[in-house]
Parts: sequence; structure tokens; C-alpha cells
Amino acid sequence: MLLFEKNILILEKKIKDLRASAQNDSSLEDSVRQLEATLADKIQKKYKNLSTWEKVEVARHPERPKATSYINHFLTQQTPISGDRLFSDDQAIVCRMGFINQTPAMVIGQERGHDTQSRIKHNFGMPKPEGYRKAQRAMQLAERMGIPVVTLVDTPGAYPGPEAENRGQAEAIARCVDVTLSLRVPVVSVIIGEGGSGGALALTAANTVFMLEQSVYSVISPEGCASILWRDSAKKEKAAEALQCSAQHLYKLNLIDAILPEPIGGAHRHPDKVVQSVKSAIHESLLSFQQYSPEQCRAQRREKFLSLTRTQPC
Repeated sequence: MLLFEKNILILEKKIKDLRASAQNDSSLEDSVRQLEATLADKIQKKYKNLSTWEKVEVARHPERPKATSYINHFLTQQTPISGDRLFSDDQAIVCRMGFINQTPAMVIGQERGHDTQSRIKHNFGMPKPEGYRKAQRAMQLAERMGIPVVTLVDTPGAYPGPEAENRGQAEAIARCVDVTLSLRVPVVSVIIGEGGSGGALALTAANTVFMLEQSVYSVISPEGCASILWRDSAKKEKAAEALQCSAQHLYKLNLIDAILPEPIGGAHRHPDKVVQSVKSAIHESLLSFQQYSPEQCRAQRREKFLSLTRTQPC
């Protein structure tokens, strides 16, 4: 439950109960409609004025669509790519090849899971080195086949455990960025939830980077930032504002290419609409690169990131 939605959730429950009663008493239907109008107004007003920290909370909502929700909706004739051929098959990163509206694509998603069992299976969306090496293998396979790459980013960060560090976590992330930048096929990235630290950066060195309206993207979590700067993780709201990690902040800084709108109330309330919107944006972006030669794809991506060093203050 989102704390700032407490009154909204109470009203939703009241409407649900009243709607159940209205099945046996038609005189209650007007009351239901009035409450629904009040609810819609409350949600609209609140979601138009979210603080940066509240956006972080929405991005982390457990009912927000996950990477596999998108993949299973818009990718047909799926073929999974498993393992890094070095150590194991990291479940935090899902790689599947298939078609998006008849356009072939390699889709790489960071999967957080939707319940306790699946969250444990997918390590809460925190990839280990073998996950990033699996992503590299999938991207290089896509390049050999001449098909574009799509990445769906949703992670609190790369797994920080000692075993991951012992297996070369930093090198795996850096190599993943290097491989992404060097690809001769189009790369489209969508931040669908939380884009945390280098764990997200590894998959966002793309020709086009989209962010969902209520997603976030930052070099560190607000809690981690607060612990370092103020020695107090409770100052996470202040840290979130300082990080400027919302889609709106990052678009103004030219760090992303476009914001994909979410229905009022967030993706967790209208998952089907959001999934369809993301599918359309990805497909349109892929079509826009069909006229690019392999070298043009790589050159456009290189220039895109080099230009940031010329326009952003040091």
C-alpha cells in the first residue's frame, strides 16, 4: 500500500462494498456513481502533484506490470535465450527473441517477480554478473542475426553480494555497456519501473531511451543517497528531490528521449493500457530505424551520448 494513497484506498473499498450491496438494492446506484466521481477526482488531483519520493513509491509498486508482463503481451513466437555459457542462468534477466507486430526483436528484461515465490526466484530484479553476461550474449546474437534489441529496465540495482563481486560484477556491467554501445543494430530501452544505479545503466546505452511517466532512474537509491550524504536513510525524500530521478527531471536534462504517459492513477491501476502503450512506442521506434544502415545505428548512438558531455554542466 502507498501511504499517500491511504484515503484513496479507503474510498475504493467503500465503493467496492457499496457496489456489492447495489446488486440487491438499485437505489444505491446513484451513491456508487457519486463516490466513483469523487474517487476519480481525488486520484487525478493527487497524481498530478506527486513529489519525487512519491514517484519512487509508485515506480516500486508491487502490482506494477513487470518485464514478463510486457514480453508475454507483445512478443510472439518467443524463443528464450538462457545462460551465459560461463557460470549459470541468472533469473533476474530474461532474454527472449520473437516478433513485435511482425518486426523481429531480441527483448531483454529485468524481472522482479510478482509474488513472494517469483521474487525470490528472480532475486528481486537484482542481476548478478552472469545475468549481464547473458544479456551480452543475447545482444551479440541479435547483432549477428541483424535484428534490433529492446531492453526493459526495472531493478533496484545490480546484486551487491560478495559472490557477485567475486565473479566480476563491475566488469560485467561495464562490458555490458560497452557491448550495447558497439552494436550495429538499433537498441530501444524502456524504463518501466525503477532504474537503479549501474544495474540499470548496463541496459540503457540505447539509440532511444523511454521512461514511463511514473518511473525513476538514478545513480543510487534515495535511501542510499541519504545514508551517504546525511548519515540518515530517513531523509530519503530529501535525497529523492536532490537526485532529480523522475522522468520529468531527466527529460529536461536531455538524458532520456521521451516520456510515455501512464493513465491517471499509475500503471498498477491500468496495466493493460500501459503495456499496450509501451508496445506501440517500441514498435514505432523500431520502424524509425529501419532506414538506418548498421554503421548509422552505431554512429547515432555514439553521438547521442557524446553530446551529453557537451551540453551538460560538469
